[in-house]
Amino acid sequence: MQGRRFTIVLALSLLSGSLPGQIMPGSGGSQAAGSASTSSTAKSAFPPGGGASAPAGYVLGPNDYVGVEVFGEDDLRTNGRLNPEGNLSVPLLVSVHLAGLTLTQAASKLTELYGRDYLVNPRVNVILQSYAKRRFSILGQVGRPGSYEMPEGSPGGIDLLEAIALAGGYTRIAAPERITVRRQSANGDQIFKVNAKKFNKGSGGGFRVEPGDTITVGESIF
Repeated sequence: MQGRRFTIVLALSLLSGSLPGQIMPGSGGSQAAGSASTSSTAKSAFPPGGGASAPAGYVLGPNDYVGVEVFGEDDLRTNGRLNPEGNLSVPLLVSVHLAGLTLTQAASKLTELYGRDYLVNPRVNVILQSYAKRRFSILGQVGRPGSYEMPEGSPGGIDLLEAIALAGGYTRIAAPERITVRRQSANGDQIFKVNAKKFNKGSGGGFRVEPGDTITVGESIF
């Protein structure tokens, strides 16, 4: 009896041009696979939260590398580095100033610009692909004076004691109470006099070193 059932099933399969387990075009299985494929392509091309795991509230700056996606408009997908003036080249919009904006604000700005003249109800996603190289300099009485990159996880700044550690720590004749930090700003240079003897690493309350700062560790006066 079982042999007859198998013979009937096989005969029906041969008549339909398929074998058990195959999915023919137009079948329910094929449609399900197609819908799954469509769902997959509809997803964002960029990883959630940004390729560089941007901290909350991160503000874009010159030379940051970002990705821009306009949902449903593959031709408008782009990525690039903000130029020294903080502008990004974007399809249709040419050059857009994004420096000084958070990722959410940048997406809102591009949404507004695309919706104004080109698209109806555009949905724009902006993610940070990689940070611009942000550096500080440290001079004077440290083991390895020079220019250093901010750590990947702290692009906006680090604690002064961490910066000194990156430079090899204090020399034997260093004066931690006589540290000067020069910082460039739109209103000119700022000079900070810092007494790092008051700081304990990891306890908080220290001085925050920002990109572009120049730290000078003084020498003890005997």
